[in-house]
Amino acid sequence: MILEGIVTTRNANGTVNVAPMGPIVSPTMQTLRLRPFQTSTTYQNLKRGGEGVFHVTDDVLLITRAALGLLEQTPPTFAAETIAGEVLADACRWYEFRVSSLDDSQDRTEIDASVIHTGRLRDFLGFNRAKHAVIEAAILATRIHLLDANDLQRQIEALRSPVEKTAGSAEREAFALVESFISERLTAACGEST
Repeated sequence: MILEGIVTTRNANGTVNVAPMGPIVSPTMQTLRLRPFQTSTTYQNLKRGGEGVFHVTDDVLLITRAALGLLEQTPPTFAAETIAGEVLADACRWYEFRVSSLDDSQDRTEIDASVIHTGRLRDFLGFNRAKHAVIEAAILATRIHLLDANDLQRQIEALRSPVEKTAGSAEREAFALVESFISERLTAACGEST
């Protein structure tokens, strides 16, 4: 099963990298398979440092900002317990992990990791339809360069309905960020092609 969440890793200069990621997780959450692109900071950090923290969170605004590269600052964190890493202070649960194997023979690296410590901060509020729609929209926005513009717009339009019907303020803000991001990228792409 793929579980969407946030991965934190340490950059070479000691700062924290915050990235959305959907690893393949074992039913017991004892192992993770991450598949970052080699151009990503997460890949570089895991290849160099070999450890990180996967977070389960219901904060779709954080996931969206991280996915779109719009985090203005690192959210509050505290030190992980068993690795040299950081835990997001507002996560629901966290999983500290160490890389057990890394195969970067293809563009999309496969990194297998063992969970060595877990923690819980608060109950998982859950996802309503708007939260699901925002996550799907954010994923689409990160793949804008791979998708047909008309198909992308149709998919975003379909996701707008559950946001309008069930969203709170954070979900509305996140969806607006996605729409703005997509609009700006499509406008820029049209300008480049003329």
